[in-house]
Amino acid sequence: MSRAPSVEALIEGVLAGDRALLAQAITRVESTRPQHRADARALLTALLPHAGEAQRVGISGVPGVGKSTFIEAFGLQRLADGHRVAVLAVDPTSERTGGSILGDKTRMAQLAADPRAFIRPSPSSGSLGGVGRRTREAILLCEAAGFDLVIVETVGVGQSETLVAQMVDVFVVLMLPGAGDELQGIKRGIMEVADLIAVNKADGDRVHAAALARRQIQSALHTLSPASPHWSPQALTCSAVEGTGLDEVWRAILAHRAALEPVGERAARRAQQQLDWFEQLVDEGLRYWARAQPRFEAQYREARQAVASGQLTPGLAVDSLLEALLD
Repeated sequence: MSRAPSVEALIEGVLAGDRALLAQAITRVESTRPQHRADARALLTALLPHAGEAQRVGISGVPGVGKSTFIEAFGLQRLADGHRVAVLAVDPTSERTGGSILGDKTRMAQLAADPRAFIRPSPSSGSLGGVGRRTREAILLCEAAGFDLVIVETVGVGQSETLVAQMVDVFVVLMLPGAGDELQGIKRGIMEVADLIAVNKADGDRVHAAALARRQIQSALHTLSPASPHWSPQALTCSAVEGTGLDEVWRAILAHRAALEPVGERAARRAQQQLDWFEQLVDEGLRYWARAQPRFEAQYREARQAVASGQLTPGLAVDSLLEALLD
């Protein structure tokens, strides 16, 4: 049985772009084992100065829209352009086993086989919206390894769209042809966080339906106030199977960066994302600390019973619980 690599070996391997050691570094950072948390802090501290230069792209869409097919075709085209591509694909997690039930490397076999690409299937581990708690750290490690395009694929359910939008530079939502039905299924929240909407599967007898969907989606986008004064969300069509329209999606991503970067908005977005992440981790840390207190569980059960029986409102119960913890 081989020994796990040291932190120093992981740092050197990541900086050298070694995909195997990058995968092990991400595993170390994702680990919840107490002995690995110190390793994770050392890794991130050493590698953070080498991160931050990549284009971060979020990809979402309903099941069946062809996210994996799109990402593979899109990624292969970017490799041909000279980029190095990392894909962090967050899988649904089995409620019973905790295992990842999708196989991204199987679904993106051609992209995964290229040494200039890195694909990381990652179980959501019960995180809200299917977004792994350590996805942000994984982005930083991929950037430190020299990947200049990092794609985060979300399962496209619940609140995952908003969560992914909060960790990328540009958020792309894939949709299916079928204008009327598709528009009715669009959640306002998705429309508000999308920087680009691409109608996929615009091929064969669906070309006209995709074009109609694009026009109707673009019209719907005009009714919303854009999130940025410097960028108006766009709707495009593409076919991942035929490879058409993907260059247009990439040009739109670059146009988005060119619009926001010179005015400082891209940097401001990233700074706000970091602060939001910090606040989230503070909340998680305080919750973990509270539950680690010896007297917490008994007082917590008493507070729950008081709420269930109507003796206390949830707010009063929380107040009493916190007062007892801080006393």
